[in-house]
Amino acid sequence: MGKVIAIANQKGGVGKTTTAVNVAASMAATKRKVLLIDLDPQGNATMGSGVDKYDAPNTCYELLIEEKPIKDVVISDTSGKYDLIAANTDVTAAEIKLMEVFAREVRLRNALAPVRNYYDFIFIDCPPSLNQLTVNAMAAADSVLVPMQCEYYALEGLTALMDTIKKLASVVNPELTIEGVLRTMYDPRNRLANDVSEQLKRHFGEQVYRTVIPRNVRLAEAPSFGTPAMYYDRSSTGSKAYLALAGEILRRSKKENIANVS
Repeated sequence: MGKVIAIANQKGGVGKTTTAVNVAASMAATKRKVLLIDLDPQGNATMGSGVDKYDAPNTCYELLIEEKPIKDVVISDTSGKYDLIAANTDVTAAEIKLMEVFAREVRLRNALAPVRNYYDFIFIDCPPSLNQLTVNAMAAADSVLVPMQCEYYALEGLTALMDTIKKLASVVNPELTIEGVLRTMYDPRNRLANDVSEQLKRHFGEQVYRTVIPRNVRLAEAPSFGTPAMYYDRSSTGSKAYLALAGEILRRSKKENIANVS
């Protein structure tokens, strides 16, 4: 059964969507079958995948509210060579309508059930807030990947986010774990970034990925061309970092599988 990873941080501007698009593309480049779900009404992951969010025939709205079969909602022709479920402003309406439906927290989990065996990895790009869409992602996911910048306020927010994830897990998904904490937009010349990075490693230990995503102009430019960074400039430090992250996720998953079997 494929692994479902929610990429979440209630703080915006931490590289969440950049991570979702680029780790999905990097994982697809290793010949894994990958699905990226854009749950953010801004639709940035959709546009970054080379899909016009205004032209998408179906989005998460049709999946969650109209309960269309997932095979009818998936877009397979993306610039990142992974499958995509798109988002646009219609998904804002989905959040409101979810309040009115039965078993609203598990709509996404139920929708994904038919394809869990088909994909190796399913990544969910969550909105930068704790709402019904994020709750659906947490209920559907096996684990949560948390991107964060190495700055003081981000460190404070991370502790609050971890508490929120634990509370959500106890209510909607007792199996939910922390996949890892990813340091993004990292500048090793910045003393504060180095200090916060060390605090992170002391506090969260092995949950912090060894891979660090640097500040990189190619990562910032790629979305305007509707493509992941590895297809915009494969030699850039940002592209190489996300390929390294994909490798680290694969190694961790292999260890987990071995541990579960034994």
